[in-house]
Amino acid sequence: MSSSTQQPEISGASTMTQTNDIPRGILIVDLGTQYAQLIARRVREARVWCEIAPPHLAMERAEAMNLCGVILSGGPASVYGDDAPDIPEEILALGVPVLGICYGMQWMCQHLGGQVDAADAREFGRASIQVQKAAGVLDSIDGSTVVWMSHGDSVAKVPEGFETYASTESCPFAVVGDESRGFFGLQFHPEVTHSVRGREIIENFLSRVCEAPADWRPGSIVEREIEKVHTLVGETGEIVLGLSGGVDSSVAAVILQKAVGERLHCVFVDNGLLRHGERQAVEDLFGGHFHMDLTVVDAREEFLGALAGISDPEQKRKVIGKVFVDVFRREATRFSNAKFLGQGTLYPDVIESIPAHGGATHVIKSHHNVGGLPEDLDMELVEPLRELFKDEVREIGRHLGLASAVVDRQPFPGPGLAVRILGDITEAKCDLLRRADHIITSEIEKSGEDKDLWQYFGVLLPTKSVGVMGDQRTYENTCCLRVVSSEDAMTADWAYLPHELLQTISSRIINEVRGINRVVLDISSKPPATIEWE
Repeated sequence: MSSSTQQPEISGASTMTQTNDIPRGILIVDLGTQYAQLIARRVREARVWCEIAPPHLAMERAEAMNLCGVILSGGPASVYGDDAPDIPEEILALGVPVLGICYGMQWMCQHLGGQVDAADAREFGRASIQVQKAAGVLDSIDGSTVVWMSHGDSVAKVPEGFETYASTESCPFAVVGDESRGFFGLQFHPEVTHSVRGREIIENFLSRVCEAPADWRPGSIVEREIEKVHTLVGETGEIVLGLSGGVDSSVAAVILQKAVGERLHCVFVDNGLLRHGERQAVEDLFGGHFHMDLTVVDAREEFLGALAGISDPEQKRKVIGKVFVDVFRREATRFSNAKFLGQGTLYPDVIESIPAHGGATHVIKSHHNVGGLPEDLDMELVEPLRELFKDEVREIGRHLGLASAVVDRQPFPGPGLAVRILGDITEAKCDLLRRADHIITSEIEKSGEDKDLWQYFGVLLPTKSVGVMGDQRTYENTCCLRVVSSEDAMTADWAYLPHELLQTISSRIINEVRGINRVVLDISSKPPATIEWE
């Protein structure tokens, strides 16, 4: 927004803007979208600090922040529906720019005197907007550009003072705005990668409309989380952290150690569902190199016994989660003052499991470390990475000085191999997949192809097929190779591997892993598939 534009004074703003230790930032109001944290990620990519709040806490957070702008997210409701989020209208009177996305745009227009109706033609997927006014959020964007639409309602009449900045064939008000107040509405989703210039549009709102400072850094995230943990735990509280050795739990461990020091107790649980060499690597790195208080628990029989005969993926996750909690309950009794349970939960886990900020998001799959703690566990969750994406965690890990072997390690799900073995779980199946997966991992990493990949692993399918090995008939298992590229795990594409590499992997698995006689390749993207099979 131009510095000459007169803005009404924000209640309490003079105090906030003069507070040097509170960064100027953006409030994102989560209206039930699964993309709220993706919006936050785009804001942070522009090096601007932000917070997310549900509607009922929006004003409280706004008044506590050093606010320079508000973003209203999309959501599944209709502004005229009974389930419409109850957004405080005062959010439009804060005297700062507001960007409404999809539902957020519709709500803003309706409450400023416009009109929203069910659209004559719904828009889902890619669309081309025609720019009429290359200014404000569309500054430097002229002609046409591809965006991602997902709406059944549309603005039929814009409020007084608003004008049209862009449209599509089906949506005359694809981008609208009142530049004098810094109010802009987008009917599409600029935060998703399918909107070709979406990041630029968000950055225009941040830099040109809000004049937000680009001073948000990994160090800022670390300092903020350390302070939050220290405040929560206090001077004497102790934390028990489930340490897997992956980048998430590793970064979480370092942050928690910086916050509470020796009052952090790391517990590594060998559940029998680990990759090749996992347990030893954790012992060497964290017990040896980092000198953390590390307890290794051999719970293989307990987990595999509880999983016996269970094939349903959701039930598998719940069983693993229960046993995990039971193990932790036992271990926590060793630490008399341990009232906090540390976890390396990331936001993709959160949004696939539960509504993260009170919105009406849909549960895709449950995660053992999200929202599954029983009431009688008498421990409070500490999750310093809960609002971050994997690439942000890796950036923070580098900032903290963690080695590339840890920071750049591919993700591994909490339930381990259990979600990569379709059907019931047995020790024999785990050993079979573990050996096949090790071949896949070692060959891809040896080739150098791993540098451009998000995940690469094997899946043991519940199907057998006939084969011929040494002139003898075989009837053995099928291993599926899953290789994807992604930026944030919200979307993913299957990744191309050279035929020679695929041939090497297939030959090694069939020749070296007795019990597998067929290797297939998964060429599905997310969506509609997920990265993991279960």
